[in-house]
Amino acid sequence: MTPGPGAGFRALWTLDPDVVFLNHGSFGATPIAVLEEQRRWRDRMEADPVRFFARDLDAALAEVRGVLGRFVGAAADDLALVANATAGVNTVLRSVRFDPGDELLTTDHEYNASVNALRFAADRDGARVVVVPLGYPVTDPDAVVERVMAAVRPRTRFAMVSHVTSPTAIVLPVGRLVPLLREQGVETLVDGAHAPGMLPLDIDALGAGYYAGNCHKWLCAPKGAAFLHVRRDLHDGIRPLSISHGANDPDPARSRFRKESDWTGTDDPTAHLAIPASIGLLEGLLTAGWPAVMAANRSLASDGRDAVRAALDDAGLDAGPLAAPAAMTGSMATVPLPGRGLVPHDSRSPLDADPISAALWERWRIEVPVLPIPGGTGRLVRISAQLYNEPSEYALLGAALAELCGG
Repeated sequence: MTPGPGAGFRALWTLDPDVVFLNHGSFGATPIAVLEEQRRWRDRMEADPVRFFARDLDAALAEVRGVLGRFVGAAADDLALVANATAGVNTVLRSVRFDPGDELLTTDHEYNASVNALRFAADRDGARVVVVPLGYPVTDPDAVVERVMAAVRPRTRFAMVSHVTSPTAIVLPVGRLVPLLREQGVETLVDGAHAPGMLPLDIDALGAGYYAGNCHKWLCAPKGAAFLHVRRDLHDGIRPLSISHGANDPDPARSRFRKESDWTGTDDPTAHLAIPASIGLLEGLLTAGWPAVMAANRSLASDGRDAVRAALDDAGLDAGPLAAPAAMTGSMATVPLPGRGLVPHDSRSPLDADPISAALWERWRIEVPVLPIPGGTGRLVRISAQLYNEPSEYALLGAALAELCGG
């Protein structure tokens, strides 16, 4: 492949040069400089673990929450640092209790692990999960709002919706849904796993009861860096997954939410401590900072989607309609697969290997997920766009898919 605009950025990452990596959305990828920052924190931790944990860590984590809070538009004291968005979702659903017969809303575009946690909470309390079908493609934000709100009934107590859907890469109108649901007495847990670093955020203004976001995806922080935002009036109802010393800490100057969230036992906090470095690094890669990073990735994802669709069309294969309008797309995009891609394969986990995804890896060393279409037949390919990617990589993917789906 001829080097493109992403070639210079790729040297900032440790990605294998022989792999066409179009799957930043699953687990992210951390730049070398951020890994070095994490290593410096780890060296400091191991030089004197007692001083690090007992004397230095509280202040260091408070600084991280401040930097992260400013980036996502949230008060630092409303943030709990967790390992991943799934842990944040589970923290909420293990804490909040429901009455028998209560209804918990979600959609058919949600992340499988999060839905499993919602079903766990429903089964525990005798509640019921109501799955709202959004369809595919999603035509516009109004259709999403209408379908979700039409499902609200007198026993609806809770809703879990993604900010950016993982399997279909669609930006949902959470800014409209959250206040409408709250007017009906329904608190919302926003699964924002993909949103930080992909979309501009103002979590305080959003007003959701709970918001879980990853920092290892589009912020490019190390794995194990994520956050849970809890609206201030709901702090007392949330307990961490691990109850530790904070549960009976007598310090009156700190809330129980702060004391319990900040210490859940000994672990390696260096992924969180490297978050400011990841925010600062990507901000400095383009002249206009993070808005330019987000815009560049969104543009590349759109162009990449169009390149895949064009390759399928050129091969006489119908790529179908666009999955969502431009206003509902970010740094990922999906294309439904024609031909052999219509053969069902239920791949719910990012660890599952769809046959087409496996063939792309084995024959072309293309790393990209192929997933089932929600509520329908067939499969889709989900591409990601990060600064290190190049247009030629999507063209190669399109040619490979045309061969696999049309052969």
